[in-house]
Amino acid sequence: MASKLFVGGLSWGTTEDTLRNHFAQIGTVVSATVITDKYTGKSKGFGFVEMSTEEEAQQAKDQFNGQEFDGRPITVSDAKPQQPRENRGGYDRNSDGNMGNDMGNDMGNSMGSNDDSDRGFGQ
Repeated sequence: MASKLFVGGLSWGTTEDTLRNHFAQIGTVVSATVITDKYTGKSKGFGFVEMSTEEEAQQAKDQFNGQEFDGRPITVSDAKPQQPRENRGGYDRNSDGNMGNDMGNDMGNSMGSNDDSDRGFGQ
């Protein structure tokens, strides 16, 4: 079973290819990802490497944690599952698009109706 590792302290110049090649010294790299800022495209200084076995992952942690890579000491540890993030007030992709505006639902059908008879007009 593949084992995912967190790699922190990456140089801004580290690419997915250089990360993959570095960890390939240990064994089979299933995937290598450098996390980048979605607006600038620049590295955030960390990434993830997935090794093909638990043994290779352990060997990578033992051999690379605290060692210099691309001019910087890196941290290599077991990746933790991503935690659900709280709503920070942005657009909710899971909403129905109503954005909380339910006007009319609690006011009967009078909203948008051209029939003024139920409003007391013209009596």
